Amino acid sequence: MSWSKLKQNLESFLCPALDGRVEYRATGYRYLPDKAGICYITVDKKNVLNMNDATNLIRWYQTELEIKNDPDIQIPISHEEMEAVRQETKGKVPEDRLKVIVRSRKSSEHAKELLTAQTSLSKSNFIVVANKFLSTSIEESIESHDILLNILALVDRRVGKKRILNMSEKMKLKHPIVQYFYELRRSTL
Repeated sequence: MSWSKLKQNLESFLCPALDGRVEYRATGYRYLPDKAGICYITVDKKNVLNMNDATNLIRWYQTELEIKNDPDIQIPISHEEMEAVRQETKGKVPEDRLKVIVRSRKSSEHAKELLTAQTSLSKSNFIVVANKFLSTSIEESIESHDILLNILALVDRRVGKKRILNMSEKMKLKHPIVQYFYELRRSTL
C-alpha cells in the first residue's frame, strides 16, 4: 500500500476531536528508492514520536536503572503477589520488606518490557506496523506490547469514552509516549 493511501486510512480512524491535531508524516528519499524514509507522528504541528529526534519531548530510557528510578512510574502491587513472596520466604520477612521485594521484582520485569518495546519501536518500520494495525482488532492493538500499536489504538475513534476511562491503571505501566497519547485522548473526552 502506498504511503498516501496508508496515511488516508489511518487518519480516517482518528477520533473526531483529534482530527487535524494528530498527523502522520513521512519523509521520502526521491533518489534513493531502496532507502525508507522516516515516519513520525505530530500533535498540533509538533513532532512527538520520532526516536531519531534529539529534541523529543518524551523521555526515552537508556537503562533499566533509569526506569526503576523514575518517580513517574507507579507500579501497583496485588495481594496475590504479596502472598506468593510470603510463601516463597516462608513467612520470615516483615510486611514492609515484602512490599519492597515485590515492587523491586515487578519494576525489573516492567523495565525489561519497556526497554524491549522501545528497542523494537526503534527498529520497526512504521508502515509495517500501521498495516498490522489496520488488519488486527482494536483489542489486540491495545493489549499489545508494541508501543506504536498502542498509540494508534488510543487515537482511534473505535475506542470509546468508557474504555478510555477504564484503562487508566493499565496506562501507568506503559511507556511515557503511550501515556502521553492516553492523556491527549482523555483531554478530548
